[in-house]
Amino acid sequence: MPPILLPTPEIADALAAKRPVVALESTVISHGMPYPQNLETARALEAEVRAAGAVPATIAVMDGRIRVGLDDGALERLATAGPTARKLSRRDLPIAVATGAIGATTVAATMIGARLAGISVFATGGIGGVHRGAETSFDISADLDELARTSVCVVCAGAKSILDLPKTLEVLETRGVPVLGFGTDEFPAFYSRRSGLAVDHRCDNATQVADILRAKWQLGLDGGVLLANPIPVPDELDADAMEAAVAQSLADAESRKIKGKDITPHLLAALERLTGGRSLTANIALIRNNARVAAGVAAALAAG
Repeated sequence: MPPILLPTPEIADALAAKRPVVALESTVISHGMPYPQNLETARALEAEVRAAGAVPATIAVMDGRIRVGLDDGALERLATAGPTARKLSRRDLPIAVATGAIGATTVAATMIGARLAGISVFATGGIGGVHRGAETSFDISADLDELARTSVCVVCAGAKSILDLPKTLEVLETRGVPVLGFGTDEFPAFYSRRSGLAVDHRCDNATQVADILRAKWQLGLDGGVLLANPIPVPDELDADAMEAAVAQSLADAESRKIKGKDITPHLLAALERLTGGRSLTANIALIRNNARVAAGVAAALAAG
């Protein structure tokens, strides 16, 4: 591994033995929810991965190194830092490493860390994408370009519901990123299982996903694959009610002139407030579900 990476001994051993490993992002800990719920969720996600037969590797930047796997002390440190930790995408990684800052990795930065470490599967909540009104703001997440260039399978519940989903899928198509549905023909809309938008291909088990990953990378087609895994039925929220809450949250953000990477944490907090906490409960449920599916895909990939 490059010296800039610092894996835990467990992760290093698992990778050397080619056992299944699943990467986990850290912005869900620092920017996704308050302490101590963020720490409890981080531990729960790692437990889900372990229960499904893989080794969890939560990724973050601390003390000038990309940490691949966090022990409980490091998880506590990140959880208590909360939003004071830097939110890191591709452009931010070298700055955080060089300055020794504590930083939480977004989808894009987690993919980079995972690929450097040799981890092929990553579980998150929802990817970033094309923001509503991007035709004038040009606000498009770096996650989409990272998916086009970095060979990691990203398991998610679709793109965040605050985004323009049709435009997000259009950009993914242009970038050559396969969008697979796990047990679904339809791209999930984060809090909702349905969006009315089709995926490129449906997979009903982890082995089918692993076969596509191998074929893509054996063909020399660099870049990621997006595995869209719908939120479990009991945890799904009403799509119309959530759309109204998203519209209200976006209007509030615009009136406060909140933009760039600050907008997603603001909108998630606003949704939690407007839904009486139900959006946060659903968010935790879907990312735990994604962790389980990712572990299955990692195991199937390792078995091949």
